[in-house]
Amino acid sequence: MTLLAYQIFQAVVEQGSFQKAAETLSLTPSAISHAISTAEKELGFPLFNRNKSGVTLTNYGESLQPYILTVLNSDAKLQQAILEFNGLTHGLIKIGTFSSVCNSFIPDLVTTFSKLHPNIEITIYQGTYDDVYNWIKTGVVDLGFLSESSHNDLEITALYQDELLCVVPKSFHPKHRSYIELEELKNQPFVSQHESTVADIQHLLHKHHLKVHSSCHVVDDLSTIAMVSAGLGVCIMPELVMRSIPYDVVTYSFQPPEYRTIGICSLNTNLMTPAVKSMYKHILKYFKSLDLTEK
Repeated sequence: MTLLAYQIFQAVVEQGSFQKAAETLSLTPSAISHAISTAEKELGFPLFNRNKSGVTLTNYGESLQPYILTVLNSDAKLQQAILEFNGLTHGLIKIGTFSSVCNSFIPDLVTTFSKLHPNIEITIYQGTYDDVYNWIKTGVVDLGFLSESSHNDLEITALYQDELLCVVPKSFHPKHRSYIELEELKNQPFVSQHESTVADIQHLLHKHHLKVHSSCHVVDDLSTIAMVSAGLGVCIMPELVMRSIPYDVVTYSFQPPEYRTIGICSLNTNLMTPAVKSMYKHILKYFKSLDLTEK
């Protein structure tokens, strides 16, 4: 397989169709189809399942993808190194993140990095923990923010401890004025979100062997707090999330305090392009400065 064939393969994986991959690479759909068919004949097995809704990787394709990503990342690293040797700093960085990090840190991170490296293009992808994890594994993003409860088999570098808070309606009165104990949630209706967005909360409940009764099952943070504000239950939320919540609710720290640890992940730190490596170092430096000023 040629380097172009690898690029076509990855574009099809990311876009989910030959047509969209063709648009991304400025090629014709027939050229994409021909390149994939040629590669499959050369390899002796199919790479994609074709159906009306698009294409998906076969088991063979899934097994081969990490090796193809290694080749593509190595080539990108080579090309950017050549540019740097010539006194230029170009490149593309793709970052995956979940909503609270996107709202709290990404704007400042991107702005400060762009001032230092104005010729490097940065693309941001926002989603759930599951989305970010899958984007890293399939090469859609170079770097991804995850929590220590959601990084699975990816290496993670811890960056920030985000306190987990109990969020209650104004009518709720805990045993103690300034904090709440987890045991107090046992008999309270609980507003839950989908597991892909609240791995940290599930981890906390599991750690303390606490089973809660969920009265509402919603998708996003704002809807969760709206349910709590209306008196339909209580919930647990990271402090970062509560910074931008407009609803009239009350938050309490747990005793002892509970946290989620946010970190940065990549598929392989040894194969980062110069641009991605620069962003990675910038992220580490940025969060270290937050620790010095805010902690």
